[in-house]
Amino acid sequence: MTLHEALVQGTKLLEDAGIAVPRLTAEVLLSHAIHRERPFLYAHPEQELREVEWIHYGRYLHERLNGKPTQYITGRQEFYGREFRVTPDVLIPRQETELVVETALEVSRGARRILDAGTGSGAIAITLQLETQAMVCGTDISATALAVAAENARRLDAQVDFVRCDLMSAVAGSSVDVIVSNPPYVPLSERAGLQREVRDYEPEAALFAGSTGFEIYARLVTDAERVLRSGGWLVMELGYNSRDRVLAMFGPRWRDVRVAPDLAGIPRVLAARLKGEG
Repeated sequence: MTLHEALVQGTKLLEDAGIAVPRLTAEVLLSHAIHRERPFLYAHPEQELREVEWIHYGRYLHERLNGKPTQYITGRQEFYGREFRVTPDVLIPRQETELVVETALEVSRGARRILDAGTGSGAIAITLQLETQAMVCGTDISATALAVAAENARRLDAQVDFVRCDLMSAVAGSSVDVIVSNPPYVPLSERAGLQREVRDYEPEAALFAGSTGFEIYARLVTDAERVLRSGGWLVMELGYNSRDRVLAMFGPRWRDVRVAPDLAGIPRVLAARLKGEG
């Protein structure tokens, strides 16, 4: 079977199963099977697949048809122009989370210490370290997630310290200039309504916050008052329709509270500054 024939057949299988972007998915899976980049498929459509390549491609298609996200099949996801390794131990970095990075870059000019609470794959922490050259620390409650993050840091030559703890519990008071976080914010009651790719494959600890979905936000805002230096910033990704509830958590110690929308116009990132002394 040629690359062209394999691509056509894979696209048809995925399309018939209702898989989103079937052609692109087939291209990514076939490229992964033959260890080439996607343009190779169109430069050499007549090339015959070796038996081992066909076996791998068939397995990848089967996994995707069963709901496994493409990123967990290939082990790769791009974020802010860099390629990160992802496994089922970490949440797949989303494009909208790049707005967390962009907002943090705006408010962190001159920041010396940045903390990523709940770092997962390390995508935010590593990106901020490479973009700012600040001292960056990423925390996570999952040892397996931290192993993925540490590997990503090594691959991308980022100087990030990773600490296993629950959010900011191991961080000293008044020690950080900027805190960033993409926290769990899905209520447990909404589990059944999630896409199967998310519900069945992504780590529960990175998805579900509790019965309301606001439990982790409340902890982050409260503990940020302890961890941030005077005038420091807290930057968090917002879940759908969560802006008003999260805004109400900020008391008199905060100022310059702002919300940035994503490309779809949905309130996506909240940033707030801890009041300075005096």
